Amino acid sequence: MATAANAVSANKAELLAIADSVAKEKLIDREIVIEAMEDAIQRAAKNRYGAEMDIRAKLDPKNGDLRLWRVVEVVEQVDDLYKQVNEEAAQKLQPGATIGDFIVDPLPPIEFGRIQAQASKQIIFQKVRDAERERQYEEFKDRAGEIITGVVKRVEFGHIVVDLGRAEGVIRRDAQIPRELVRVGDRIRSLILKVVRESRGPQIFLSRAHPDFMKKLFAQEVPEIYDGVITIMAAARDPGSRAKIGVISRDSSIDPVGACVGMKGSRVQAVVQEMQGEKIDIIPWSPDTATFVVNALQPAHVARVVIDEEEGRIEVVVPDDQLSLAIGRRGQNVRLASQLTGHAIDILTEADASEKRQREFVERSELFQSELDVDETLSQLLVAEGFTSLEEVAYLELDEIASIEGLDEEIAQELQSRATEALERRDAAAREERTALGVEDNLASLPYLTEQMLVTLGKAGIKTLDDLGDLATDELVLKKRVEPRRRVQNDDGEKPGILAEYGLSQEQGNEIIMAARAHWFEDEPAAAGSEGSANEPAAQETADAGGEQ
Repeated sequence: MATAANAVSANKAELLAIADSVAKEKLIDREIVIEAMEDAIQRAAKNRYGAEMDIRAKLDPKNGDLRLWRVVEVVEQVDDLYKQVNEEAAQKLQPGATIGDFIVDPLPPIEFGRIQAQASKQIIFQKVRDAERERQYEEFKDRAGEIITGVVKRVEFGHIVVDLGRAEGVIRRDAQIPRELVRVGDRIRSLILKVVRESRGPQIFLSRAHPDFMKKLFAQEVPEIYDGVITIMAAARDPGSRAKIGVISRDSSIDPVGACVGMKGSRVQAVVQEMQGEKIDIIPWSPDTATFVVNALQPAHVARVVIDEEEGRIEVVVPDDQLSLAIGRRGQNVRLASQLTGHAIDILTEADASEKRQREFVERSELFQSELDVDETLSQLLVAEGFTSLEEVAYLELDEIASIEGLDEEIAQELQSRATEALERRDAAAREERTALGVEDNLASLPYLTEQMLVTLGKAGIKTLDDLGDLATDELVLKKRVEPRRRVQNDDGEKPGILAEYGLSQEQGNEIIMAARAHWFEDEPAAAGSEGSANEPAAQETADAGGEQ
């Protein structure tokens, strides 16, 4: 940029040489530098001849000739003495000029004083700097997700500034590998996370802790991944400590795990070294969730997997001697497996699982025994056949109940009748409790809401349509994150929704809240029609009354 500062006082040959030098140094178009020079000269000329004038400057990019002129318009009546002339005066500047013409009036070259030269330098500096920033943004804006190599330039407040050659990037503290020692001058590889355009120039955010950084490193080390024969389907990292990746091969003759490990572990070791010794578990990916979970929990052995599709949770049963291995140090193994599979995983031992099954068996047997008024044998038979609630008994096809060994159609009908009556009694009791809590009847007409749900809403202080309409969907149905007993707690501060225990989906929650808000919009047309009608007080009062309901 030192050469650009001399542009305002150079001769014709030097002007072009300076433009070429700056354009090459800053990797921007030569035309942009010439435009910056023209703008600087133009502003200096305005300071010399008058800022009110329309003055133009043109620097010939071939021979360096500089032309300076002002533009005036020929008008019938002059309103602006600096930019307009009448037809008579215009003849002195350009014979034959008529009203509406624009006349180019050449001006003599100007000599730059110290102040004008300094101002011109600043203009050129700013123009070139803006062009350089735009060039940097255009170069990097579409490169998010790429790995790039740079040199550590400085460390500021824990953030690493990396010289990328034509720009600078930053690795924020949370995007670094913990305990990694980085010195100024070190060459470092990182993932381009995103590029943000800002007034001070493009901000290029880099990361060495993102799972995609590990994926890209494997793509560089494993030709089969680069060629698309092997695909990394999932990845999870605890940066600087441990990572897991799930891989699958499109070619049955190629072992995806072996290809990623390489001969004597050469390929995976290259990635491990770049990630500062981070241990990497490479596991075969499977479309079957249970199989993938078993693989993801390696090196622990899994005895049984139970998937709860409704809750999005997976219960994994392991032998007693495998419990600590399955959980990992500070819950690391199960946490990474959960991230890898996208499911919450609960780890139980055989003894825990047996105790849980027995407890559930007893609770459900007692429920059926008391609510259906049947003996212990029949209630236990229903539980053994997989019935978990009164609703299942009441609304299941009659033939399916009658087909149970030891039951017939008559007993099945009686069971369904008693289950229906029990549900009605439960609803009646809940209705009385809901009324006592002061929950309005119009809430009962909303979709999906049962009397039990209304009682729960009433206990939470939600008693009117307005109360319910004021809620966000997550406040209503966000499921409670029940952490497993043997997993490290990870409290993110999120509170479960008021109706979380009822298993409503996000879509159902949206529908309930929109139905509760519907009455807010019913009176809008009436209110709009009566607005401004001073001669219709009765109509206005009716609209106001409707708005207060």
